[in-house]
Amino acid sequence: MPTPEQWLEVRAHLQRHRHALASKAAGEYPDVPKVAGTPLLTSPHWMPAAPVPLADLSLELARSSPLPGFTSDLLPDGFRSYSDAMAALAAPAVFENRETYRLLGFTDRRLTFGIGSYFDGIDVGEACAHEYAARELGHTDALPSRAAVGDPCDPSRRPTNVAISTLTIRHDQATGEATFFLHWRDPKRVGHAGGMYQVLPVGVFQSAGYDDFSLWHNMIREFAEELLGVPEVRGADYRTWPFARRLTSAARVSYLGMGVDPLTFATDMLTVAVIEAGQFDSLFGDLVSHNDEGRVLEGLPFTAANVERFVHGEPTQAAGAALLSLAWQHRESLLCA
Repeated sequence: MPTPEQWLEVRAHLQRHRHALASKAAGEYPDVPKVAGTPLLTSPHWMPAAPVPLADLSLELARSSPLPGFTSDLLPDGFRSYSDAMAALAAPAVFENRETYRLLGFTDRRLTFGIGSYFDGIDVGEACAHEYAARELGHTDALPSRAAVGDPCDPSRRPTNVAISTLTIRHDQATGEATFFLHWRDPKRVGHAGGMYQVLPVGVFQSAGYDDFSLWHNMIREFAEELLGVPEVRGADYRTWPFARRLTSAARVSYLGMGVDPLTFATDMLTVAVIEAGQFDSLFGDLVSHNDEGRVLEGLPFTAANVERFVHGEPTQAAGAALLSLAWQHRESLLCA
């Protein structure tokens, strides 16, 4: 059992080397399909052959049974879970155990969810990532927690929170030019994927009031918070909120697939929102340079060179790299629809 100082040493190594560790961890799953040449793990029935309009996906909320708890020998004495240790020893600026929608199944464009919590994912995913980092440092020679999870794309094996990751594209129909936006996630502010680039907005699928069992409503809130710096949205009426109505009219949103980070088991729905340039500028003329989770990059030209840079040349989170790669593959249908 490590001391708090030893635990923090491994946590620091994990934070500094997340990208390299995730790339290496993908090798633990030689038989699991990867998305578009990236480390992101997936299941064949999660990946459509072509972009699917978000509205074509249907949701069901079902009763879920509790899953067996995961324990670890790599926690300091006195801590029962990884989230407990993080809260006491290494809490980021944003770290709260909120109710989430937990993925139970996905068949034929129908997603079934139950109720879970944010710390469910931390207690399994970050614990397994910590275990992997500890092995890299020679503190352990086995990965029992990872072995207990088994198939990372089977939501019956572990509590599976889903983040909706959205590549936002500003498209000038007159010139054909397109730009996209990325986020650098500050490791001091976030509990997951700190120190890496990611698309934006991204948000865990969770309720923020009534009428919120909706992928699109979740995305609207994240657009407002991450691109405009709006304080956290709770209890919104999407029918009367002017921003929600305008964004719903302007954005053409597609689902491209879903995948699992090989290091942390974070599960992301991969979506693209294409917005015509004039409407984008009207909605996001006050685009922030920083938000509560890190730095927002200025719009980058949606070109092969920039896609290649952030898919293979920069420390981009696996879901973001996969989404960029898929969006480039499907660029004609996404931009010309």
